[in-house]
Amino acid sequence: MGVPDRLAERMSMAEQHEYLRTRFSRRTMIRGGAVTLGAVTGGAFVTGATARAAVPTQPLSHTETVDGALVAPFGRHLAYGNDPRTEMTVSWQVPVAVKKPFIRIGAHPGDLSRKIEAEVRTLFTPAGVGASGNHTQYYLHAKLTCLKPGKTYYYGVGHAGFDPAEARLLGTLGTFTTAPAHKAPFTFTAFGDEGVGYHGLANNSLLLGQNPAFHLHAGDIAYADPSGSGQTSDTGFDSRIWDQFLAQTESVAKSVPWMPAYGNHDMEAWYSPNGYGGEEARWNLPDNGPDPENLPGVYTFVHGNTAVVSLDANDISFEIPANLGISGGTQTTWLEAQLKKYRASRDVDFVVVFFHHCAYCTSTSHASEGGVRQEWVPLFEKYTVDLVVNGHNHQYERTDVIKKGAVAKKLPIGGTAYPETEGVVYVTAGAAGRSLYSFTAPLSYEGHENEVESVASFVNLKGGKQNETVSWSRVRYLDYSFLRVDVTPAAKGRTATLTVRGIAESGEQVDHFTVARRAN
Repeated sequence: MGVPDRLAERMSMAEQHEYLRTRFSRRTMIRGGAVTLGAVTGGAFVTGATARAAVPTQPLSHTETVDGALVAPFGRHLAYGNDPRTEMTVSWQVPVAVKKPFIRIGAHPGDLSRKIEAEVRTLFTPAGVGASGNHTQYYLHAKLTCLKPGKTYYYGVGHAGFDPAEARLLGTLGTFTTAPAHKAPFTFTAFGDEGVGYHGLANNSLLLGQNPAFHLHAGDIAYADPSGSGQTSDTGFDSRIWDQFLAQTESVAKSVPWMPAYGNHDMEAWYSPNGYGGEEARWNLPDNGPDPENLPGVYTFVHGNTAVVSLDANDISFEIPANLGISGGTQTTWLEAQLKKYRASRDVDFVVVFFHHCAYCTSTSHASEGGVRQEWVPLFEKYTVDLVVNGHNHQYERTDVIKKGAVAKKLPIGGTAYPETEGVVYVTAGAAGRSLYSFTAPLSYEGHENEVESVASFVNLKGGKQNETVSWSRVRYLDYSFLRVDVTPAAKGRTATLTVRGIAESGEQVDHFTVARRAN
């Protein structure tokens, strides 16, 4: 985005943000026809936390005369609130400013009488910040509360001139289902590193057919910043990629809560000192993390008998240190408190943790992150986390059961792990759509097993890369894929299970194993 390489190498994300905001000063912005922070869009102010996520936007005179009937919302995406049983946020985008945006919701298509005003969050990216010219984006959010558990709702989004309750627009309605009040079987899906393109679209279509209750995105979402190096020298940054991404994912995300963690490609320096200002405008995630302002991608929720924890590994990454140490240790402290709480809960059987950078992976590109091993792996083992899902490396890889950095138990395809007594299983599911990486060892997946005694790899440490030879790499598959997890609860004292499957873009199963635990 225009910072000399010699400076970018030494800059934190906050320093990059300051550089850009100084370069594109208020005088420059005014000269280019822009106004200041907190601009009004369609009559709604960007306030509070969302004002920090927004940046100056262009005057609205050129859009005030647009007929709302001609403006169709797009990019609908759902997200759970702090309590998935009773809270859901519906988010969407419009291509130009609109007046009085809202959502309608009801128990069936013929009853959409409940109308709720939407919040508008506006982003402006000036010409010179990346590849696009002046570009304004309008994101809308409606947070729904006091919903009934386990219930399916119909909804429609609109604005003045575009009312989804009208007969001609009933085809634009969507649905969502809240989490159940009690333990019940369900499925969720996961992947990372999607971007925009055919393979991401194909994976989306396939995972929708799994009928998941929710979807986990393990970071590197749209790739508007294609370098992902935490540097502002990348002139390829293009905010318009987000418009394409949200249109691409709408077929799934309009009915399946789309729960992201943030990766290195999701830090965009122009919008805020932490790089997440753009993300805060586009998403409305649970705000129960340790620091929602600085770490908006850190949160937790419980669906049925399964607790899910989203972490921000940019905070502890030695490989890409643009946001290294941003939480001052509070994220790790919070993580331990959450794991301790869930392990003491009678309502929670399984704990699933997902984030971007891999704890254990043998990719020739990024391989393993030493910061994760140092900060979080001991906690995963202490509190017997049932499954860890990562992205970052564009491939599918699954470990044996690991404890204290070594194989505690071999876990062949079709095998069963018992975290209470054995250790933790890690899955890299980073083959959602971006170009694939490679392995040093032969591929080994369901129907094509090729067991090896060891694999040459490396780990990213504070002082740089350190080579290592590992024995924990069990499944290696190099094509587009995602993760499906079927959760089966059980009566107290009996065995509850997670059945974990790697699903290729072709629909073939490339891995499966079971995680078993005595139900509370």
